[in-house]
Amino acid sequence: MLDKKIYDEIFSRSFTIPIKVIFWDGKEKTYGPEGKSDITIKFNDKVPISDVVKHATLTLGEAYMDKKIEIEGSIQKLITSAYTQSDSFMSSLKLKKYIPKFNHSEEGNKKEIQEHYDIGNDFYKLWLDKTMTYSCAYFRTPEDTLEQAQMNKVHHILNKLNTKPGETILDIGCGWGTMMFTAAKEYGLKAKGVTLSQEQYDYVNQKIQDENLGDQMEVMLEDYREVSEKFDHVVSVGMFEHVGKDNLPGYFKTVKDVLKPDGNALIHGITGQHYGVGVDAWLVKYIFPGGYIPDVKENVGHILDAGLQIDDLEPLRRHYQKTVEIWDRNFNKVEDKVNEMYGERFVRMWDLYLQACAASFESGNIDVIQFLLTNGASGTAMPMTREYMTDLDKKTAE
Repeated sequence: MLDKKIYDEIFSRSFTIPIKVIFWDGKEKTYGPEGKSDITIKFNDKVPISDVVKHATLTLGEAYMDKKIEIEGSIQKLITSAYTQSDSFMSSLKLKKYIPKFNHSEEGNKKEIQEHYDIGNDFYKLWLDKTMTYSCAYFRTPEDTLEQAQMNKVHHILNKLNTKPGETILDIGCGWGTMMFTAAKEYGLKAKGVTLSQEQYDYVNQKIQDENLGDQMEVMLEDYREVSEKFDHVVSVGMFEHVGKDNLPGYFKTVKDVLKPDGNALIHGITGQHYGVGVDAWLVKYIFPGGYIPDVKENVGHILDAGLQIDDLEPLRRHYQKTVEIWDRNFNKVEDKVNEMYGERFVRMWDLYLQACAASFESGNIDVIQFLLTNGASGTAMPMTREYMTDLDKKTAE
């Protein structure tokens, strides 16, 4: 009885849209503003409120995975509503005080990366686009396909760096290599990539051999902290979220150390434009082991401490929201295949992750920002204005 009363209190201030709740005893109530609800939360079993208070997203996420909770309607819309309501359990600082701690040694980072990315290339091929890009796309027009938008992002980054043929570039956390191959084949750069994922390393290395690009490209299965060469450019997409809070200073220091004087770097990653982004217990346990999302102030502080200077910042929140929404639609089309490979609980977990991620971007709970940095006074080796970025993007598109 006490659990239900506390749930009633929590739900009464948690939504900006009408949400219908069916409790484990069969009783129903609608929360939020008046109106007809197109979203229903159904408790098939009682979920102890004490567990929710300790780890809200972890407890409720596991309850959904285990079918203790069913959600009829859009999970993205539901979570967006909860994030948007400032008094909701999703936004309460009191419920964020139990933050897990992680030790991000090189061996620890390798294990964490492999747990996520080494699920198998066959899994990611099912719902990513042909570029095998698992990061925010860049939609120059509303009509862009996901594949077009991912290539837009690659060109947008390389154009921002204002690269020249024959220069060198390091890709920290190179993924399945789309950035590297584009840099080498279309921009004439000598590219090196580092990854801790065996699956990604095997994929990229084989592709380098297949396309006879060994003189222009290489990929290494190693920690970014092991790189010792100097490069004209550094790119790192979706990487700093993996290094951990304590290692962020060292990450940006490494970027500084591997850049030539007046070289530049494009660092692209998930961040937040408010305090308290940090760690989500469910996400860390099931999707990104060891993950930590720094806010903008943290990143800027580490950039300055490393001796780098900022040349440009660009938020891409809406682009990532659209990217994840397309991923989830693609994922839903292949649910049966994923179920055969990994089981229903895994399917529910990934669908929840993708919709929750889209909601988090939609509500502004998280953002993604491109930091253009220089190893020396800002913009020393760059054009005087930002117009070159859009000019190069237009030229590339043409």
